[in-house]
Order: sequence, then C-alpha cells, then structure tokens
Amino acid sequence: MVDREANLTGLFYFHDRPLASGTDTAQVILVVCRDQGLQQVVWVGRPLGDVAAASAWEAMRREGVRRHGEPRIGPAENALEWPEARTTLAMRTKDDGTRMLVMTVSGPGFAACSQVHRASTGHPAEAHVTDLLGENGPQAAYDTPP
Repeated sequence: MVDREANLTGLFYFHDRPLASGTDTAQVILVVCRDQGLQQVVWVGRPLGDVAAASAWEAMRREGVRRHGEPRIGPAENALEWPEARTTLAMRTKDDGTRMLVMTVSGPGFAACSQVHRASTGHPAEAHVTDLLGENGPQAAYDTPP
C-alpha cells in the first residue's frame, strides 16, 4: 500500500509480503522523503500476550544495548531511544489487550524532512508514528519504564 502526504511517501508492507515476511513481523513501513530519500523504517511486530511481549521487549532492549549502549527514556511514555543510532523502541497496546512492539530507525535527513513536512501540513513527520502508536503514545510491557 502507498500513502502520500506533502513531501512524504509511506510504503506499507504487510505480513506475508516481501520486507514483512518474518514470523514476528506484522508490518514494515518505509518513509521516503521527496528530497532526502528513504529516511525512516518502521517495524511493527505481531500481536503478543503480556508475557511474550515482555520477553520480546527485553530481547530487543538487550540487542539495542549491545549495538548502541544504554538507551534513554524515549519521546513518549515508556519508550526507549538510542539517539546516536536514531532508533526508538516502543510498545503498542491493541484494543483486544495484545501488544505489538514497534521499532523505528530514522536516517540523517529525517529532521530536515520533518521540517518541510511541518511547513506543508502543520504537523511534523514524527506525528505519523505517534498516530501508529495510539492516542496516548506507546504503551510499555510493564507498569514502569523498562
């Protein structure tokens, strides 16, 4: 599926299609900026119960620490980010109570792309990921920040 708004084109790949065919993958979204090219990859995991979600969260957090060092609290409640790697890990809670891990990785031109998007639409490019995570932002697999 393709979605366009101002300078952004979102390419959506759903489970069972190339780029999103992994067993733990529900969706992959590529965000392409008109002037900067591919600037964001959003990975959405399959729905998981509480225990499986907590286990997957911890595994992804550990891998992030191995690759990029200790994270800081992210831009939304209970999210983690590795600023130098331009990577964020969050959890989305669905209406049925299952949880989906969401990881974003942004390119070096994403901030400039977002500024152009804000000038055209009144909102930054980051607002689209916030919408994906839900009205109240990401929901962690725990009651306190991981």
